[in-house]
Amino acid sequence: MPTHAVKDVGTEIYFTHPYSSFERGTNERHNGLIRRFIPKGKAITFVSDDTITYAEQWGNQLPRKILDDRTPEECFQEELSRLSA
Repeated sequence: MPTHAVKDVGTEIYFTHPYSSFERGTNERHNGLIRRFIPKGKAITFVSDDTITYAEQWGNQLPRKILDDRTPEECFQEELSRLSA
């Protein structure tokens, strides 16, 4: 079996076209949210760890329409609860 073979588990994979941001709505939305803290063109190596931690926590506590107005943190905790049950 070739080393690049992947077991078929019924997962669909979608690819987007370069320079087609309209095909990546959620990704582009999150990029915009991150840009509030890390401006475009600024190397992340010049951003403090505190700023990155704050942006991460802020983003994980922000309710999302795509998550039925729940936060990513709430969804993560729900999934952990399901897995441990």
